[in-house]
Amino acid sequence: MLPDHEVDIRVRYYETDAQGFVHHANYFQYFELARVEQLLALGYDYAHLERDGVFLVVNKITCKYLRPSRFGDTLRLQVRTIRSRGARIDHAYRVLRGEELIAEGESTIACIDREGRVQRLPEFLVSPSEKV
Repeated sequence: MLPDHEVDIRVRYYETDAQGFVHHANYFQYFELARVEQLLALGYDYAHLERDGVFLVVNKITCKYLRPSRFGDTLRLQVRTIRSRGARIDHAYRVLRGEELIAEGESTIACIDREGRVQRLPEFLVSPSEKV
C-alpha cells in the first residue's frame, strides 16, 4: 500500500485566472502530481507501470475549495491512500499554504489494461489487510 506523501509546489502564473486566483481545474492536476510523486517515493515510475500494461485512471474525483491561492504561493500537497483493493485505490487530498487548509478532495482510481478492461491492482499497491 502507498504511504502518505507530501510535495511542495509554487503556484505558477499560468495556473491563475483573470482574478489572480488558482483556477479551480488546476487542483485536479495538483492531486495527480501528488499521486505520481507518491508512486515515485515508493520506487515506482508511472511510465514503467504503463509500459507493463498497468494504467491507473480516474474513476471519480471531487474537490472542496476553502480558500483562494495566488501566483507565487507555496502550497503543500498531501495525499493519503484510504483504501486499495481489487481494482481500485481511494485517495484523500489536502492542499495547504503554511498551516492554512486551501482545498481538500477525494478520488477513486481504477486499474485497467491496455484495452481499457478492469484488472486487479499490482500486489505492491494492495492494502496489507486486503491481501489474501
